[in-house]
Amino acid sequence: MMKLRSKKFYRSSSKLSGGGSSNGNSNSNMKLGGEKAGSEGLGEIKWELRPGGMLVQMRDMTGESVGEGMITVKVSTVSKWHDISIEATSNFGELKMILSLVTGLETREQRLLFKGKEREDGEYLHMVGVRDKDKVLLLEDPATKERKLLYGLAGGPAIGTPCSCTISV
Repeated sequence: MMKLRSKKFYRSSSKLSGGGSSNGNSNSNMKLGGEKAGSEGLGEIKWELRPGGMLVQMRDMTGESVGEGMITVKVSTVSKWHDISIEATSNFGELKMILSLVTGLETREQRLLFKGKEREDGEYLHMVGVRDKDKVLLLEDPATKERKLLYGLAGGPAIGTPCSCTISV
């Protein structure tokens, strides 16, 4: 039968300083830091038990991690720049809705490009790699642009079609 060693849930100072006893069964709750110049800022690792029974390292809520908080995205149209503040965990569809208020283009008329690729509405900004102060290119959909030119801006009949009038007597 194989004997399994128990895992330690706290770092001991002996591993960091390179000396001392390396007994695997010690379960010290010693706080670190202040003993050596290189160990400053290290502290006790805190653990939490999730509802499913998984033991995980507790998150540090003091600093913002990647994918949290508000970011500013620089959106470039053909002639203008717009600085849009949006949550990092938003998707491109939500960015399009904000841009529709700023530019006047409907969301289905917009094409957003980031890192040379057109992005779908369901793709999340932080998953694609959009960070604070990154640039996104906004283009008008060529099909809608052509439709606007063909039917006019007011949505009336096409420019080149003849008018069919009927006279009733």
